[in-house]
Amino acid sequence: VQLVESGGGLVQPGGSLRLSCAASGFTVSNYRMTWYRQAQGKEREWVATISSGRGSTDYTDSVKGRFTISRDNAKNTVSLQMNNLQPEDTAVYYCKRVTGNYWGQGTQVTVSS
Repeated sequence: VQLVESGGGLVQPGGSLRLSCAASGFTVSNYRMTWYRQAQGKEREWVATISSGRGSTDYTDSVKGRFTISRDNAKNTVSLQMNNLQPEDTAVYYCKRVTGNYWGQGTQVTVSS
């Protein structure tokens, strides 16, 4: 099992980024997949989840209406579209497969003017 995140970077407040999590060794549609983030000096926090199968989604309150988690079964990837980014969204973002507690290496998102 391997998870590789990409798509992070520096963006101005109000901007957008799309993170991608490329999975190998398993089929993402068969597992509940999540995004977490960890800001410097803070604990890692859950951001969003997409369920296996039908792909139901759920979000932490602070990103509802701004972030969208999705899945591309053909590419075996999970994405996080982030709109209207704010400085408080600055963090390292991690992809996780819930079953087995598999994590990616993370990708840095910095929101700053």
